[in-house]
Amino acid sequence: QVQLVESGGGLVQAGGSLRLSCAASERTFSTYAMAWFRQAPGKEREFVARINWSGDSAYYRDSVKGRFTISRDNAKNTVYLQMNSLKPEDTAVYYCAAVKTVGVSSYYYWGQGTQVTVSS
Repeated sequence: QVQLVESGGGLVQAGGSLRLSCAASERTFSTYAMAWFRQAPGKEREFVARINWSGDSAYYRDSVKGRFTISRDNAKNTVYLQMNSLKPEDTAVYYCAAVKTVGVSSYYYWGQGTQVTVSS
């Protein structure tokens, strides 16, 4: 089972940037699609971005399009989330997920999360 460790969170002012990293333990990392989710206090966890196994296809929730970029380096077993033009509403715990699809089912493996706080 893949293990994930996020890093790169912190406190930033509105308009600033952060880059999150997620390192995977699994040597078959390149076989997983990877995704970022976030959860703000009192809210449900929500999808942020997803990238396919090869890194040539990605999609985003509407509110982060044009500001966030997901990428991956399969040689380093790492996925990234570059976050620019941050807004206070981006404040949340950000979770990395490895996604394994088997037939019509998808299985998610989660990291422990990293806190991102955007001050106004």
